[in-house]
This record gives sequence, structure tokens and C-alpha cells, in this order.
Amino acid sequence: MDKLFVFGKTVSGDAFTDREKETEKLVANFKYGINTFIVSPRRWGKTSLVKKAKVLAEGPKLKIVYVDVQHCHSREEFCERFASAVLTQTAGKMDEWVENARSFLSRFSIGLNASPDPTGELSLRLNMLPKERSMEELLQLPERIAQKKGVRVVVCIDEFQQIGNYPDSLRFQAELRSVWQHHQQASYCLFGSRKHLMESLFDDTSKPFYKFGDIIYLQRIPLEYWVKYITSKFKQEGKSITRKQSEWIVNQVDGNSSYVQQLAWYVFLRTAKKVGETILREAFDELVDQCADVFEAKTEGLTAYQMNYLRAVADGVNDGLSSSQTISNYNLGSSANVAIIMKSLLEKDLIQKIDKKIFLTDPIMGHWIKRT
Repeated sequence: MDKLFVFGKTVSGDAFTDREKETEKLVANFKYGINTFIVSPRRWGKTSLVKKAKVLAEGPKLKIVYVDVQHCHSREEFCERFASAVLTQTAGKMDEWVENARSFLSRFSIGLNASPDPTGELSLRLNMLPKERSMEELLQLPERIAQKKGVRVVVCIDEFQQIGNYPDSLRFQAELRSVWQHHQQASYCLFGSRKHLMESLFDDTSKPFYKFGDIIYLQRIPLEYWVKYITSKFKQEGKSITRKQSEWIVNQVDGNSSYVQQLAWYVFLRTAKKVGETILREAFDELVDQCADVFEAKTEGLTAYQMNYLRAVADGVNDGLSSSQTISNYNLGSSANVAIIMKSLLEKDLIQKIDKKIFLTDPIMGHWIKRT
């Protein structure tokens, strides 16, 4: 039986609602070799969008590679994960990618040790020789394979903002750009879950990836799409939910795609035939309770000033946080202190800037803060 509401993982098929314009643009960028950055707050469906576009665009003359570098903590780990994904996902059979590894990676000790990684996919472990030349050879793989096969290759790199944490990060960013900008048959789609870090990589004139390619800013899925989606799922199972109740679900989680699906599921489970107001409240309480341990861990160790800042944002103070009135109301110290607090909370990914206003990165955290 197909899942009614999908959360905590990438969505596809009927669960992937709206994003028609973004999907169309990304598919076109893939087909015509346009480098792309995708930017949005956390859990707005970036990875699902990329995987949807991959399904629609991929064909005999276009190979699309997906690689997640979230757990890569150095440029060596990044390059190894990158090469493994390119080799395995541009080849149809194991002996083909083994042969490609031998053919293209002449500067490596090919102790080809293929073993299942945690996702269940095959991966390569490569023993690098002189590091500088070895890493450049790995980064050239998409272009070299594309030229050999007579195809285009798109490499989609999830959690790309992680490279900002690597030792000597700016140098590595410059190395990546210096190689990738010359590729004609290979292009790149770069995205990640930390909006401000992604923006800092390509929106700063001093950074190597400035003006590297097209930028897709994901917006909230329109309310109308969500209402239609939620009501149809309930109707499909012989249950009813009103338009107003569906709107409440979406608005209560600030349109966050993952949370919309999760809260709708909790409401669905409590509903025998018809949704009632008690069901909505109980479902939302469960959602906040589910997140409580995560929020406690994220805020553990914050200063009193930092928690006061979060309380202000949770109360709807999205601008004017350095005003004397807000500083007094929430005990934030001084305007200089507010600037320091904001910088720290941005780095911790607890807040985000949207249209020059401050919001909590996780919309449910605001409800949790109000309860503590």
C-alpha cells in the first residue's frame, strides 16, 4: 500500500506536490549543462526536487549522479565520495566502473575495495598517491567519462555547504572551481540544508564560487496546493477534513513541507471519519513532543541572552531586534550584543534570514520555546 503522507525522507510520485516551475527549470539546466545552486530553508524539499528532476531528465545521453557529502569532513573524503559516486552511477555494470577506475585513475593505488556503504549502495575505497595531483584527477572524472562515452554528466552534490568547514576551505573551493569551470560535457548542481552557508559560498564576490551558475530559490509551496493534497488524501481513505482544517495544518507549521506531511499524518491517524478540533490540537501536541528532545539538544549550552533572542523571534519579533524596546522587553543586553547573538545563532543554524527578516530555522521550535 502506498504511503499517504511522507516525511523524514525524500518524497516522490504523488507525494511530491507542486514545484512544477522549479522542476521544469532544473530539468532544462540538467539537459543543457547549466551549473545550478539551489537555495531554501531546511526541509523545503530540495533533495526531493533534485531527485524528481533526475528521473525526468536522465536518459541514454544524460547521466545524472547524486552524492551526499554531509559526512565528509575533509577534502580527501569529499573527493573520494565524489569519485565513487561518479564511477558507479555513470556505469551500468560493476565490471564497467571497475574498468573506468583503472582507466581514469592512473595516479591511484587501485586496491579496489568495493563494499556496501550505509545506504546499501556500492562504493569505492581508493588509495591516493601524491595528494594534490590525485585530487585533481578525481575532480576531472565527470568530464573525462562524459567525453569517453559521448554523453553529458550532471553531478548533484547534497550538503555542499560542508566544504566551508574543511581545513583551508577557501583554497579547496578555488581548486574545485578551477577544475569544474572548464568542463564542457559535465555540469554541477550544488545544494544543501543550511541556507545562509550556501548563500555565503556563491553570493560573496570574494568567494571562488561567486557567479558559478544559475540560482534557484525555492519558495513555499502555495497553500492551495497543500489544501488540495491533504483533502484528497483523506477522501481517498473515506475520511473528511475541511478546507479550513487543512489550512490550519499548513499554517501551524509555517508551510514547512516535511512538517505539513507529518502533522497531516498525525491528524489522519486520529480520525475515524471526520476531523474535529480536538484531533487537530492533540496531533499538533504530539508533533511538538516528538521534536522536544532534538530542540533540547540544540539549545543546550546557549547563553541566557541567546535563549532570550530565540524567545523574541518565537513571539514574532522578526525585525527591529536591536531596538531599545525589544532589547528591554527581552533582556538582550545592548544593540552590539544583539549583533553578536545573531551571528552566533546563524552559525548554529537556529535562525535564518529571509528578506532581511529573522525567523527560526525550525518553525516547530517556536512552539516548543513558548512551552518551556
